[in-house]
Amino acid sequence: MNNRPPVVALIGAGGIASPHLAAWLALGATVRIHSVEGAERLAAGAARVEVAPDLEAALDGAEIADICTPTPSHPEVAAAAAGAGVHVVCEKPLALTAAAADEMRRICAEAGVRLFPGHVVRFFPEYRAMRAHVASGALGPIAVQRFSRTGTRPAREWFYDTARSGGIVMDQMIHDLDFARWTAGEVVRVHARAASGGPQGVSSAQIVLTHDGGALSYVTGTWAAPGTAFRTTFEIAGPAGLVHHDSAARAALRVDGGDAGASRGLLPAAAFGESPYLTELRAFFEAVRGGPEPPVDAADGVAAVRLGEAANESLATGRAVELRPAGEVAE
Repeated sequence: MNNRPPVVALIGAGGIASPHLAAWLALGATVRIHSVEGAERLAAGAARVEVAPDLEAALDGAEIADICTPTPSHPEVAAAAAGAGVHVVCEKPLALTAAAADEMRRICAEAGVRLFPGHVVRFFPEYRAMRAHVASGALGPIAVQRFSRTGTRPAREWFYDTARSGGIVMDQMIHDLDFARWTAGEVVRVHARAASGGPQGVSSAQIVLTHDGGALSYVTGTWAAPGTAFRTTFEIAGPAGLVHHDSAARAALRVDGGDAGASRGLLPAAAFGESPYLTELRAFFEAVRGGPEPPVDAADGVAAVRLGEAANESLATGRAVELRPAGEVAE
């Protein structure tokens, strides 16, 4: 690999763009930000950061495009990047349908550029440790998995329009759908239920995944009242043991530099140690330069969307959704 710092086109300036920008700057990148709004605010005072007037200018000469825009725009921005010969990092979910996500994968592959989905939970230390323990065979064949994820409900109204965001399933729960598939294998059936209401817009859903090896995964997601602390849990059981984690009971040592709570319950609070976003984007950057393959690829991104799409179908119909064999995407 050469050591030349990358030029990154950061597309979008919403909440998730901030940790992405910090990670790219830590990697020595020069960053061009293009966004419908907020680009100047995000770039303010940062060295090696400039605001691009349009998407074409942001992509011109860039090595990597980091897409942090609302989900409906992902396919169009990714296609533009691929057309410019720029590798793509795209926040989850890749798209709202598996067919659209797979088309993104195809376009990037045919253009000879890489497409990496932003499934950052695969880079969180506690989840990486759990995955390594499970993969070692220490638990034996997985029987049951439980994942939960709770955070303050989003402030922007477009998140509540399932046609635009995919709702809580695609925006929040897709992380655990992805991880459940990674640990227990392909999924053959998806059944989901949801509840919402109250004056503060609280909503919650549970998805049951049946894996092709017989394991069951229970994935729960909650958009809670404003001010709710971000919390995640997991529990993986097999005939030889159990591994579990609760971020509330075993929280990492936190940094309080006078800006405590800045994540507003939408993201995990800052902790000592390396940011998972930095770990993730470094892995993607190194892969682009010919280094080791990261633990997530475009096919995983498509598969996660496929599970989210099936869960939303189950929510709409009240019935379980039987999935086609892995790799077969509906037209």
